[in-house]
Amino acid sequence: MKKRLIIDAHLDLAMNAIEWNRDLRLPLAEIRKSEMHMPDKPDRGKGTVCLPELRKGKIGIVVATQLARYSPPDSSLAGWNSPQQAWAMTQAQLAWYREMEALGEMKQITNRTELDQMVDLWNDDSQADTSKPIGYLLNLEGADSLVDVSYLEKAHAYGLRALGLSHFGPGRYAPGTKTEGPISPLGMDLLKVMEQYQMILDLTHLTDQGFEQALDSYGGPVWASHHNVRKIVPNQRQLSDEQIKRLAGRGAVIGGMLDCWAMDIRFIDTISDPWQLDIRLEQLVDHWDHICQLAGDCLHIGIGSDLDGIFGTEQSPWDMNSIADLQKYEEILDRRGYTSQDIDNIFHGNWLRFLRNALPV
Repeated sequence: MKKRLIIDAHLDLAMNAIEWNRDLRLPLAEIRKSEMHMPDKPDRGKGTVCLPELRKGKIGIVVATQLARYSPPDSSLAGWNSPQQAWAMTQAQLAWYREMEALGEMKQITNRTELDQMVDLWNDDSQADTSKPIGYLLNLEGADSLVDVSYLEKAHAYGLRALGLSHFGPGRYAPGTKTEGPISPLGMDLLKVMEQYQMILDLTHLTDQGFEQALDSYGGPVWASHHNVRKIVPNQRQLSDEQIKRLAGRGAVIGGMLDCWAMDIRFIDTISDPWQLDIRLEQLVDHWDHICQLAGDCLHIGIGSDLDGIFGTEQSPWDMNSIADLQKYEEILDRRGYTSQDIDNIFHGNWLRFLRNALPV
C-alpha cells in the first residue's frame, strides 16, 4: 500500500544530536547498540527517532526545535546559567541543522514556495524516499535563549518561523508547565515583535493564564504543536475544552503527542511500563476524537509526536518501535470511522493548510 505523507509538528532533533551525541544519520539499530551501556539518560538504547526511520515512515516534513533553557541559581531544573549560554546552545543546534543540509539529509522550509516544493518532492514516486531530504521548519521551544527581544531579528533572519514562550518551569518570557502565573512584561514585548514578523506562536507549555493572555493579545497565527486533552488526562499540561474551542475558533491545529503520560493518566514517568498498562497508539485517537467533537470537524488535529523529547520506547505506546510506526494510524483511523480525506488531513493536510496561510510567500 502506498504510504501517505506525514507531517510531524514537534521533534527535538538537534537537541538529540548535540546533547545526546546521537548521529541521527545512522540506522536506529546502530544508535541503540552504541548506547546499550550508557547510564546518563533514561532513554539510552531506546530511542525511536532518526533520519532513516523518518524516511521509512514517509515523515517527510517536520517542525524541528531549538531548545535551551535558562536555569537560575534557585531552579531545580537542568539548564544553562545565563541566557547567553542558552543562546550559544541554540546556535550549536542550528549549526547541526546546517550540517545536515550540507549533506543533503535535510532542507529548511521558511516560506510557502519551499513548503510546496518539499510536498511535491515527497509526493514524487519517481524518486525513492530513502534518498529524499527531510524538510524542516524551525521552532524555538521556550524563548529563554533570546538574550533580549532584539535577538528575534537574528533568529528570524536564519529562518526561525515558530516560537513558544515557555517550556517547563519558570521562564524569562513566560512561566511554563507545572507552574502558574502570567506572561512576563518581557514576554508581552516579544509577542509584539513576533506579530510584526507574523511568526507562528506555539501555545504549548503556557500556563492557563498565559494561554488566555496570548490568545487575547496576539494577532498572528497560533498553533499547539504537541498537546493532548485535559478531559482525558486531567493536568495543566493538556488542553481544556474551552482552550480547544478557542484554538479551533482561531483556525489553529493541535498536534497529538505520544508521550505516555500525556496519553493515559495512569502512567507515571520512570515507574510505569507501557506494556503493563496496555498503552497503545490507538489511545491518541481518543484525544483526537474529543477535539473533533468540540470543533465539529476533523480540521484541527494533526501529529506532534514529541517522540524524541527526552524519552524513548520506555515512555511510548508499546505497539510502536520507531517513529516510522506513525503509519499504523492509517489502519487505526480507518477502523475508528475516519474517512480517507480525514486521514489525509490528520497526516498532513491540516498542517499544510495552516502553514500555507501562515508562512510568507
